[in-house]
Amino acid sequence: MVHVLSSRTLLRPTDPDRSRAFYGEQLGLPVYREFGTGAERGTVYFLGGGFLEVAGRSDVPPSPALKLWLQVADVTAAYEELTAAGVEVRRPPVKEPWGLVEMWIADPDGTEIVLVEVPADHPLRYRPGL
Repeated sequence: MVHVLSSRTLLRPTDPDRSRAFYGEQLGLPVYREFGTGAERGTVYFLGGGFLEVAGRSDVPPSPALKLWLQVADVTAAYEELTAAGVEVRRPPVKEPWGLVEMWIADPDGTEIVLVEVPADHPLRYRPGL
């Protein structure tokens, strides 16, 4: 059995500087660490309980199968902050039939990012009898 101590999502953008500006400045993700030098340097951002590493370069955008799911405390506040920062919102906050409040954005390469608010009474938070 594999005992995982830590994990991160690796992202190889077509334009690393543009992606670092998006994740670091527009989304405001805090930096965990940086490594290397120049345009190809790597930046690792905190993602709650995980990490997002933006490093290297790719000639093609990431697969559309890759999506990022980011839980936030208040998706409406995130909507206001991100639109003020110039982030294009693909879909504003909506309460889904499954009870989560979701908003969709994308990074500069088109990687879709869902920002999710888990309401206090949702089963992901609330467990009757526990």
